[in-house]
Amino acid sequence: NYWNAASFVTSSSYLHFSTFQGETSADISFYFKTSASDGVFLENLGNTDFIKLELKSATEVSFSFDVGNGPVEIVVRSPSQLSDDQWHRVHAERNVQQASLQVDQLPLEVRKAPTEGHTRLELYSQLYVGAAGGQRGFLGCIRSLRMNGVTLDLEERAKVTPGVKPGCSGHCTSYGMYCANGGKCVEKYNGYSCDCSRTAYDGPFCIKDVGAFFEEGMWLRYNFHSPGTSMKDLVSRTLLSSTDPEITAPDLSLNKEELSFSFSTTKSPCVLLYISSYTQDFMAVLVKPTGNLQIRYSLGGTKEPYNIDIDHRNMANGQPHTVNITRNGRDIVLQLDHYPPTSYSLPATSDIQFNSPKALFLGKVIEIGKIDQDIYKYNTPGFTGCLSRVQFNQIAPLKAALRPTNASSHVHIQGELVESNCGASPLTIPPMSAATDPWHLDSGFPAISTSIFISLFTASADFPYNGQAIGDGVNRNSAIIGGVIAVVIFTILCTLVFLIRYMFRHKGTYHTNEAKGAESAESADAAIMNNDPNFTETIDESKKEWLI
Repeated sequence: NYWNAASFVTSSSYLHFSTFQGETSADISFYFKTSASDGVFLENLGNTDFIKLELKSATEVSFSFDVGNGPVEIVVRSPSQLSDDQWHRVHAERNVQQASLQVDQLPLEVRKAPTEGHTRLELYSQLYVGAAGGQRGFLGCIRSLRMNGVTLDLEERAKVTPGVKPGCSGHCTSYGMYCANGGKCVEKYNGYSCDCSRTAYDGPFCIKDVGAFFEEGMWLRYNFHSPGTSMKDLVSRTLLSSTDPEITAPDLSLNKEELSFSFSTTKSPCVLLYISSYTQDFMAVLVKPTGNLQIRYSLGGTKEPYNIDIDHRNMANGQPHTVNITRNGRDIVLQLDHYPPTSYSLPATSDIQFNSPKALFLGKVIEIGKIDQDIYKYNTPGFTGCLSRVQFNQIAPLKAALRPTNASSHVHIQGELVESNCGASPLTIPPMSAATDPWHLDSGFPAISTSIFISLFTASADFPYNGQAIGDGVNRNSAIIGGVIAVVIFTILCTLVFLIRYMFRHKGTYHTNEAKGAESAESADAAIMNNDPNFTETIDESKKEWLI
C-alpha cells in the first residue's frame, strides 16, 4: 500500500470513492509530488458540511471543514517550495475536541473546537480525489492515501478513469540515493528498484556483501575473454572499462583501474589477487611473510615491478580489512580500512597502459607462462581465509561465481566455494591522537583512576607506556577492549559491595523485652510475676472487694 499511487495528468482529472465516514473523527494521510503551484487534493461535501485538503500555493497546504458552526481552515506554510517534484507527506486529523495539520516535519498546526455547537460531520456526496465542482484539481502524483486507517486503491480506480494513470514516475529522483555502492536506480510505475548487477553487492539496496571462504589450495579464475568472444568486442562492451560506461578501451588496454575488496586471514605469505595479461603486464595484491601488504604493478618500461609496501600494519591478524586501489594513468591512490587515502606515482619510465588484460585470480595464481619470482614463492600453499565484495572496474568475480548471472560462464573454480560474509565489515579503526585518545596516560585522567585501569587489564592488553604509540591497529583494539572490560569489572565489583552492605546492615545482636528468669519459670505469666515486683501489687489491688 505504500506505493499505491495515481498520476493526475490534467487539472480536471479526478477519482471518486464512496462517501467518507468521518462524522466524529477523521484521520487522513498521503504523499504528494507535483510541479504545479496549486490544486485540490480531495474533497467531500454534504448539504452545508464539507471537508477539503488542497495545495493553496507553492508553499501552503490547507485543511478546511465545516460541521455546522461555520468554515474552519488550518494552513501550514513551508519555508521551501512544495512544488519541487519531490515527495511530501500530509497528515490531517479532526475530532470533537480539535483539528490539526502537519506537512513533512514542519510544526504541527492545531485548532481547538468550540465548546458548544455541532460536532458531527455529515457528508452525502462521493469522495473526490482531484478536481471537484469545477475547481482546479491537483496535477501530479498522490500515493498511500489513507482515510481512517483504510488505504484507498488509487491504482485500481485509475485504470478505468480517463485523465488518471496508475502509479507514478520519477521515484528515482527522490529515492535514487538509497541505491548504494554503485547500484543503479530503476524506475517502476509503483516504486523503484536497485540494479546491483554491476556491483559486488546484493540485496534490495546493494548493501549486502557477497563473499566466500577459501580453503588452502583453493582458487578462482575469472576470464575476461570468454570463448567465442573477441577481446575487442569484450572491452568495447565496457566489462573492463571504468565505472563510466562511456569510457572504453578500443586498443585493448586500460589506462585506469578501480579495484576494491575485503579480506581476512591469519596466514602469510599469500596471493590475495592477481590480474594477468596476454603480455608481460600484471597487477598483484600480496601479503608478505611479515604479514604486511604489498601492491605490485608491472606495466612495462621498467626492469623491476613497481611495489607499494605497507610495512607498518600487520594485515594477517584475522581481522577484516578493506583495500581500495584506484589508478589513473601514473597516479595511484590506495586506501586501507578507514585510514586516510595515500597517493603514489608510477616511475617516469613506466608505461601507463595495462595491455590486454587476460584473467583475474583469487587465492592462487594458476597461469601459463612466466610468473614473477616472489609471486611464485607466495603462491604456495595459497590463500586461506575470507574474501568479500571483490570488484575490478565493473566486474565482480565472486558474485559471478555465487550468483547465476551472464558472467558466470567466465568463472572457473578449483575446490568448493562456500559463501560467507566473514570478510566483510572492517573492524580496524583509524588511529587516535594523544589529545583525543582516552587511554593515553597524559590525557588528563586522575592518577588513581589510571592506576586502577592499568592494574585491571595490563596483564591482557598492550597499554602504551609514557606516551609510546601503539604499534598497529590490533594492539590499539586490544587496549580499548581491555579498558572496556576493566570498566565493566570495576562496575560489577562496586555493585556487589553495595548489595552486600545493603543486605547485611541489620544483621547482628538485637534486644527483646523477654522477662528475666523465663528459663526457670513454669510459664510466661510466672516469669513476668517473678521479674516485676509491681505486678503483684496490681493484682492485689484488683482483688479488693467493696461492700455497699
